[in-house]
Amino acid sequence: MDISIKKEAGVTTAFLKGRLDTPASLEVAATFEELKADAAGTTVLDCSELSYISSSGLRLFLSLRKAAAENGGKVIVRSISNEIRSVFMMTGFLNLFEIE
Repeated sequence: MDISIKKEAGVTTAFLKGRLDTPASLEVAATFEELKADAAGTTVLDCSELSYISSSGLRLFLSLRKAAAENGGKVIVRSISNEIRSVFMMTGFLNLFEIE
């Protein structure tokens, strides 16, 4: 799992690449903490290269959304695959996030 962060014009974009399974969630938790600390603006999670997400990964997304809501920010999930869209649909995450 690889995450790269780009900040531009008040928008923080996290590019997620690989599988966000339980071991990867533990590895990237610190990066998500950084995103949560800066959650007052707009945060985009670019999932164009995310191939899998587990419940642990979904918890990271949810904790970021909660931090953004508490700080007046928003989280946009961009470019999810059909497989990840199915997971979001089954878990109700499609209703929780702005999807682009």
